[in-house]
Amino acid sequence: MTLEETLRRIVPADRSIEEEAWRRWDSIAKPLRGLGLLEEAVARIAGMTRTVEVDLSRRAVAVFCADNGVVEEGVTQTGQEVTAVVTENLSKGDTSVCKMARVAHADVFPVDIGVKCAVTGENILPRKVAHGTRNMTKGPAMTREETVKALEVGIDLMQDLKQQGYRIVATGEMGIGNTTTSSAVASVLLGLPPEEVTGRGAGLSSEGLARKRLAVRRAIACNAPDPSDAFDVLQKVGGLDLAGMAGAFLGGAAMQMPVVIDGFISAVAALLAARMCPAAVDYMLASHVSGEPAARLLLQELGLKPFLTANMTLGEGTGAVAALPLLDMACAVYGTMRTFEQISIEPYQPLH
Repeated sequence: MTLEETLRRIVPADRSIEEEAWRRWDSIAKPLRGLGLLEEAVARIAGMTRTVEVDLSRRAVAVFCADNGVVEEGVTQTGQEVTAVVTENLSKGDTSVCKMARVAHADVFPVDIGVKCAVTGENILPRKVAHGTRNMTKGPAMTREETVKALEVGIDLMQDLKQQGYRIVATGEMGIGNTTTSSAVASVLLGLPPEEVTGRGAGLSSEGLARKRLAVRRAIACNAPDPSDAFDVLQKVGGLDLAGMAGAFLGGAAMQMPVVIDGFISAVAALLAARMCPAAVDYMLASHVSGEPAARLLLQELGLKPFLTANMTLGEGTGAVAALPLLDMACAVYGTMRTFEQISIEPYQPLH
């Protein structure tokens, strides 16, 4: 499905079904709204999926893997070869998110959307748009055609997963240098200086952090991305992994299925999708607020509240996967617990 078709297809979630789910919650024999954000999430999922019978039994983790040319500026602790190694380990089930996904009963789909070198692994989805991006401090990170293609990789993946019967998708990424590109995008979209949104990523020294902030500032000055045009921002100072995830958020909205935001990088992709189509936010769930400086600001801009505050910064979709068992517990109460009427006691009344 093309980007244009996807944007036309997205409509807001069904508020009437969401309200019906809330009535079901309020009939259950427990303190009203006692599960807080978990109740809200289940009600929202009912509105997204157009049914009060919420079923999250089949879930996936889509991990978009790509390299970023800005690593030439010395903004990372490791080299680009790490992207390829971790991508192949994702295929083998030997990364942090793979271990966590097994516990959460989620299937991991590593997507090679732009790893610089060739990667092998039977579970890797080969969707390479380019062999990494260009150095954004010297010009646009991607061409317009590459940006569209990368967005459509994410869209098409969500369409495929929906057809395969998946009910919810967690987003993740792997790409050395992608906290730098994400910081640049966040700086432009939030209208904040690079110093306020750029953190240490995977463990930079103070000297490395200074280089990273300088690279973000130079990239923005060089490319002059238009803050009112999310596509322009993504093309000039974004990355292929960001584009793939943004496409996944748009594709999930078009497919009327929930998509879980991971941490800082995933939230940047979510904000890009929201700026392209505001109704797409109706299909997003915030899993956690990461330890990166702009993480909370991004979720506030999206109007979403996270379930977890664990100071996680690992990426790969680990935070998004960590939220899945919480949703399972909420669904167990929502779907199987008896009502006030069934146990013959007076229901709780809302306090005014």
